[in-house]
Amino acid sequence: MVPLQTAIREPIAAPVFRFGEDTFAFANEVRSLNPGRDDLYANYCFVMTRGVVQFLKFARFDPSGARLPSEAYVELVRQVAARAPWEEAYPPEQRVVIPGYPNLREFSRAEEAAVKTGLGSRFWTMLHWTNWRVTFPVGEWHQERVAAEALAELRAGRPVLLLVTNWPTPELNHGVAAYGYRITDGAVELSVYDPNEPARPGVISFERQPRRFWATQLFDTKPGPIRAFRMYYSPLL
Repeated sequence: MVPLQTAIREPIAAPVFRFGEDTFAFANEVRSLNPGRDDLYANYCFVMTRGVVQFLKFARFDPSGARLPSEAYVELVRQVAARAPWEEAYPPEQRVVIPGYPNLREFSRAEEAAVKTGLGSRFWTMLHWTNWRVTFPVGEWHQERVAAEALAELRAGRPVLLLVTNWPTPELNHGVAAYGYRITDGAVELSVYDPNEPARPGVISFERQPRRFWATQLFDTKPGPIRAFRMYYSPLL
C-alpha cells in the first residue's frame, strides 16, 4: 500500500487526459429521469468509463484522414474496446487510427450510433463479480488505500477507474473515471468524468478525517458519504 501522505509528495507527471476532448459527447441516460422511455442508452456507465481509457491508450485520431462510412467506424471502435484497459498505453504506430476527427468528443458526437454499437453490450459489466463489493462494509483503512492508490496513479499521469456507491441507498452504483485532483487542507478532491454528465466534470472527495469518500458533485446525486473501489486495473479487478 502507498501511504496517502507519500502519494501526495510524489512527483507529478503531465496529465494526459483532457475532459472534453477525451470524453464522449453523449450521456449514459438515467432511467428514473426518463420515465416511459424504452430506447434509453442507460446502465452503460462502466462501458463508457472503461471506453474513455481504452481510447486514451489504444486509439489515435487523424483529423486529416478521409472520413469513413459508419459501419467502418463500428469496426474500429470494436478494435479499441477489445483491448484490456489495464494494459500499458500503445505507442502511436500500434494504435487504432480513427480518421476524419480530431478527438473522441467530436467523433462520438458525429458518429454516436456507430460508437455506441462498437462499444458493445453492458451485460457483462453489470454482472462483473467485483460489483458485489458494494454490498460489503469496508473500513477506513480500505478507503484510505483506494485514495492513496488513485492519487499515485494520477500523479503518474494515469486516469483511474472507480466504482462509487452509497448502497443501501438506491441512488448511486456508478462508474466514473478520475483524471485530476486538488489538495485542500482536509481533503483530496478528485476531478472525475461522470458519463451521466458529459458537459462538465464531477467531483468526489476523500476526507482525510474521518477517512471517507464524499459525493461532492455527481449528477443527480445528493452530496454525502460514499464508498469507492478501483475497477479495471488488473485481470481480476
